Amino acid sequence: MPRSVNAVASRARRKKVMKQAKGYFGRRKNVWTVAKNAVEKAMLYAYRDRRNKKRNFRALWITRINAGARMHGMSYSQFMGKVKANNIELNRKVLADLAMNHPDAFKALVDKVK
Repeated sequence: MPRSVNAVASRARRKKVMKQAKGYFGRRKNVWTVAKNAVEKAMLYAYRDRRNKKRNFRALWITRINAGARMHGMSYSQFMGKVKANNIELNRKVLADLAMNHPDAFKALVDKVK
């Protein structure tokens, strides 16, 4: 009896990876082994950077809140400490948006927590 290999599944798997490699430069788009490695590496980068994105945005929000708070004579840590002490449940994303786009509302918030 001849050896049975599941060629349908193998081809489908390769086809899926080659489709993911579409748009890559040079051999990365059309040579199986190179494309497989490139797609695998891309997936690792994507996984890693989905987490890094959260860190980067948090750092951006903190920078914006700090700049807004310093315009009113407070540091970021003093401001956030007083926000938590006054039970104001606004997250950093919202506070950063207020500091950037609604300076009057942010000033009112700073005056409230002082």
